[in-house]
Formats: sequence, C-alpha cells, structure tokens
Amino acid sequence: MAFVVIASVLIMVILSLLRVNVLLAIVISALSAGLMSGMSLADTVKLFVENMGGSANTALSYVLLGGFAVAISLTGITRGLVQFLRKAVKGKRGVMLIAIALIASLSQNAVPVHIAFVPILIPPLIALFDKMQLDRRAVATSLVFGLKAPYVMLPVGFGLIFQGIIRDNMVENGIEFSLNEVTQAMLIPGLGMVVGLLIALFITYRKKRDYSQIEATEATSNMADESDEPFRFETKHFMTLIAIVAALVVQIITGEMVLGALTGLLLMFILVAVPFKQGEEVMSKGIGMMGMIAFIMLAASGFGEVLKQTGSVEALVDASSGMLEGNKAVIAMILLLVGLLITMGIGTSFGTIPIIAALYVPIALAAGFSPMAIAVLIGTAGALGDAGSPASDSTLGATAGLNVDGKHNHIWDTCVPTFIHFNIPLLIFGWAASILL
Repeated sequence: MAFVVIASVLIMVILSLLRVNVLLAIVISALSAGLMSGMSLADTVKLFVENMGGSANTALSYVLLGGFAVAISLTGITRGLVQFLRKAVKGKRGVMLIAIALIASLSQNAVPVHIAFVPILIPPLIALFDKMQLDRRAVATSLVFGLKAPYVMLPVGFGLIFQGIIRDNMVENGIEFSLNEVTQAMLIPGLGMVVGLLIALFITYRKKRDYSQIEATEATSNMADESDEPFRFETKHFMTLIAIVAALVVQIITGEMVLGALTGLLLMFILVAVPFKQGEEVMSKGIGMMGMIAFIMLAASGFGEVLKQTGSVEALVDASSGMLEGNKAVIAMILLLVGLLITMGIGTSFGTIPIIAALYVPIALAAGFSPMAIAVLIGTAGALGDAGSPASDSTLGATAGLNVDGKHNHIWDTCVPTFIHFNIPLLIFGWAASILL
C-alpha cells in the first residue's frame, strides 16, 4: 500500500509538468490512488466528492476575495499605489522584489489576510514589472516566500496557528513541549528559505526578461493595464479604504475570511465606491480570477481524504521506518521526504501536521531524537511541499496575480521555481537541524 502515495503524487506532478490542467491532474491522481488501493471506481469517486467540502470555506473565501479585488481595482485606487511604488523603487528590481516579499510577509501576521492581497496588489503592477523587464518567476518566489516563511518561523498570525498545531500534536502523542520551543526549533529550517530567496532573486532570476516577446496563452484582463494619468484621491477611494479596513477587522474578530471578504464586498456597493449596477461584472471577473483556485482547493481536499482513507500514508511511513535500522541521519531524511510527498499531494502544510505527527513521534523517539529534533522533523515535513505544490494556495495565489495577461505559467513559472528555491533548502536545513538539535 505504501506505493499508492508515491505513485499518485508522481502522477499529479508529471501530468502538471506536461501542462495538463492542475484540476484535472488532481482528479486523475485521486482516482488512481483509489484504484491502486483496491477500491472500486464508483467508491473512489464517492469518497472524493463527499470530502471535497473540507475546503469549502476556503474556496468560497477566495471567490469572494476575487470579487472584492475586482471592485477595488474598478475604483482606480490601485493606480495610486502603482505610481507610488514606481517613484519609490526608481527602477531598482531588487528593491521591488524585496518590497513584495515584505508585503507578503505582513499578510501572514500583522495583517493576516493570507493570499487576499495578491489579486489586489499584483495585477496593477504587471505593466510596471514588464517596463522594468522583471522576471515574474522572481516575483512568484518573493510572493511565496512571504506567504510561507513567516508561518514557519514566527509564532504570530498564521504562524501561531501552524506552530500551535505542531505543539498540540506533540503533546497529544506524549511529548511535553512549549510554543516557544517550537519557534526555536523552526528557526533553522526557516533560515533555509531565506537563503533560497536570496539565491532566486540575486542569482537565478537576476537577468532581465522581455515579456513583449512572450505570447499570451489565454484571454487577458484589463486589470494589468497601467495608466500615466496622475492619481487624484476622491471620495470613492476613501470609501474603498473604509471597506478594506472593515473587511480586515471582521476577519480578525471572527476568524472567518468568508465574513471578512463578504463585508468588504458589500460595503463597496453600499458606500457606492462601485456602482451597484456593476455587481454582475465584479462577480464574474472575480470568479474568473479566483474560481479555478477555489475548485483546485476543493479537489485537493478530496484527494487528501482519498489518500488518508486508503491507509497508504501510514503504510508508507511504516515501510520506510522498518528499513532504516536506527540510522538517525537516514531516518530523518526519509521522514522529511515522506512529508514532502504527502504535502505535495494534499497541498496544505497545516492539514499535513496532524496526519504525520502521530506516525512520526513513535519512530523518532525509538530512534533517539530529542523533542526539539522531533519538532523540527514534524514542522519541516509539514512545510515541505507547500511551496512547489500545484494544489497549494500559496502557489495558486501567486499565479492568479501574475497571470492576468496570460503570460505566466502556473507550473513552470511558479511551482518549479518555488520548489527548487524553497523545498530544497528546507530539506537540507531541516535535516541538519534534526541531527544537530
């Protein structure tokens, strides 16, 4: 049974690399997993569909956020932001990329909106990126770093949730551990991501890239247009800021992104920042921008449940640990690679932790790992695969912002670069930390 996880995830990755639609690749991989485990096609489809609802809240959030982003763009307020950044950056590509990484990092803690800022900030900057001949793969790397590194290293915002899950699952499996110790353990793997970011920005993608020579692969959006008309702050822009602040406050108070996005969207119409008659246009464009992400998240949830129900995850861990015979260095590497496979398939670091913690703790204790090293193994194994996964909301969000003109490929321009620059350093630094701590 252990081969089911490996085979199904490889099927998804290979199909994606061959430019098969990600949603279709996930569905085929889920059906393959069920059939390889001995389930009938009908039972596999039933299990897959019944468990797609696990990400329904997230999917609805993204659709509403897409509409909110479109409404904000229609007011023209983003033109002011673009003109401000153009003056502040002054053509310096490195400064622009670092600024994007910092803004993305704030979306995980100080202003916990996750990927909600991407469709608002990035599309209006596309024309500026092209004028600077900025490689969008570098932008994607900056975005995914900001969406991932803060929750790996910092116990604030989404990081508090992620590290709290690690602590809670260690306690549930018999290891008394504090949140502060989790943070200390995850600093070393997180530093690996910093190294990966610097390599991507200043070595791999430092050369200019002319996007006028790249043919669009799909319909374009006018959200990427740039205007040189001087920006004037008007009443509708003030109302837009009220809607944005209200959406943020509601999300923080309730903990529900759906309510936050809905609040912001409704206020855009109630405050007449956007005319009510444009409601149909707002939602249709919003669904066009974020709808595919929503469906992919739903499918990934179903795929993850199929993998869990087949028992293949447990079988993979048992089969791997049974062959290692107490070699800590090898055990650590195998456990991290297993986490990479699982997260690549499921597409969520947060959802992977509870699955692997119960399996990893007894193996790691028997092999003589310290509690700090076990925290590193669980946290790194969970975080591995989020960057680079075709089904991750981090990579999907980056692509949604960068592909508004049809010139940015999800797999080759977002997933492959982020896999190389974040998963490989995470694997190396996480492995080293598990041995040293």
